[in-house]
Amino acid sequence: MDVSVKGEYALRAVFDLACRNVPDPTKIAKIAERQKIPQKFLELILSQLKQSGLLGSKRGADGGYFLARPADQITVGAVLRVIDGPVQLSRKPIENESPDSPFPELWTRAERALSSVIDRTTFADLVERWKQKRARRVVNWEI
Repeated sequence: MDVSVKGEYALRAVFDLACRNVPDPTKIAKIAERQKIPQKFLELILSQLKQSGLLGSKRGADGGYFLARPADQITVGAVLRVIDGPVQLSRKPIENESPDSPFPELWTRAERALSSVIDRTTFADLVERWKQKRARRVVNWEI
């Protein structure tokens, strides 16, 4: 599976919104700054995610983007499909493959496994794991 740069940026932007866990909209400039995403590119990505119903937006001085659903109802797979299309393994078919080859079944099973992981992983899961990982870091007070 190839996740495009646009797909990766979309994941990071939704993750940023999920981490905030507040109903107030977040300005594009703030997301772009925190996630190191070019703002013009991020505008296109967020617009696409809004059209899909994953994000909402508010105009005006207090405006910005927000999750249209709780983070535990938005999966990694949903975001990637909006941005990159169907989830498939990146492989080139071999010419003259034998009809009794075991590999087409293998690739189908691998695609299902990949889809299963990204479709079961929500942004709430990612935020929780990220917070746990950060909490395990111990400050070294050695002099």
